[in-house]
Amino acid sequence: MHPNNDKKSNWLHLGAGAFHRAHQSWYLNQLHQQGDNSWALSLANIRNSKTQKTLQQLAKQQGRYTLEIISPEGEIVYQPIEAVENVILWDEGLKSLVAVGASAATKIISFTVTEGGYFLDDDGELDLEHPAIQADLAEQQETSTLYGALVKILRERMRNETGPVTLLNCDNLRDNGDSVARGLSQFVNAKGDQQLLAWIEQNTSAPNGMVDRITPKFDAALFERLAEQGIENDGAPLSCEAFSQWVLEDKFIAGRPALENAGVEFVSSVTPYEEAKIRVLNASHSGIAWAGALLGKKYIDQSLQPLIKRWMSDYVLKDVAAALQPCDIDLAHYGETTLNRFSNKWVRDTTQRVSSDSIAKLQQFIVPTLKARYKQDATPAATLILPALWFRFMQQHHAGTLPFDYEDRALDEVPFADIFNADDPLLAFTQQKKLFGSLAGRPELYRDLSAAVDNVDKGLQQMREGA
Repeated sequence: MHPNNDKKSNWLHLGAGAFHRAHQSWYLNQLHQQGDNSWALSLANIRNSKTQKTLQQLAKQQGRYTLEIISPEGEIVYQPIEAVENVILWDEGLKSLVAVGASAATKIISFTVTEGGYFLDDDGELDLEHPAIQADLAEQQETSTLYGALVKILRERMRNETGPVTLLNCDNLRDNGDSVARGLSQFVNAKGDQQLLAWIEQNTSAPNGMVDRITPKFDAALFERLAEQGIENDGAPLSCEAFSQWVLEDKFIAGRPALENAGVEFVSSVTPYEEAKIRVLNASHSGIAWAGALLGKKYIDQSLQPLIKRWMSDYVLKDVAAALQPCDIDLAHYGETTLNRFSNKWVRDTTQRVSSDSIAKLQQFIVPTLKARYKQDATPAATLILPALWFRFMQQHHAGTLPFDYEDRALDEVPFADIFNADDPLLAFTQQKKLFGSLAGRPELYRDLSAAVDNVDKGLQQMREGA
């Protein structure tokens, strides 16, 4: 289901961070290189955030930028990306963004707002009491959430009769299409707009998808490498690994680019790919970052000490494999391949970047395996190493002894000062529903996590002494 080439269709993306520009933009650029120019990207931010500077620079460059693609062997390709044809700068009321989103030419609205940007609780339901959600429901200040922005756009599409549109989630969120559709419906229902709710049900689709490409935080040394290549007029370049994967369900209500020609995999169900990626790659990536930070390491590849690799391998082989049975994916091979990708010293991915927003990552990537193993009457000792590492990581954050500034949009939602000032900080930690959901307060969680923290402490001490 593809549009005709004689009329260009628009794909609007919300969230101008590095991952989108290294992943979805790159895929569409592949099509453009093949001569298929039937789709163009528009790029915008919902909030007037620090990435606004990136948008301003991209606007000066007519949306063009350079992508540095790094192989595991350190071979580098510098690829010009020219898929972004419209850069939308933030303005009050999101007027420019809404105008593009409500246009009949716009057939896809995709987004990357990080796992915490969906405001979902332990059961995957929208947290209607969250202050940001409450503010956007009231519409008395500038829009700050994805739901608020989508309502503005979709309301205009309904009023102007500009047709159906696909809502494409590109974040590491379990059942990401279903999740955003459910959250949006609950948001609109809370607004009491039944007409819009009915329109959304009839005129939008939200395919589930899995995205994967390691995209490190920008390093100014990239400018020097570009200069060596004779590229000196790019103020918005970025780097990524050579590996890239995108798996999608083919549920695009208003047409789509021929992304299969660029290497995108279309499947009937994304779930097995999604679960493997979230539980194996995302969870272990976080665990390595926490451990590395506790050892004072700046980069992920430096953090992969033999014991840390064994911790992550055990987590995959002993708990994830059991939790996901039956599974058509060779999880042992996938886990080994993933650790090899993390070992790429040329990518220079930082422990600071990977450890950011860990509250949402614990909820989304790790707690489901804990729940599954407890439900199987097993002690998830291998999995518990990860929250044990994070407990020590957050303890250092509270004490101000982490080697970097930790960023987490949900930091104020968990009473860390109370936790670490308690008589038994670990007990207080395990009682947090925001962190552990229905497992919070269960005696076995406290008992088993205590043992895991002891193992982590011994392991970290051994690594420090051997450093």
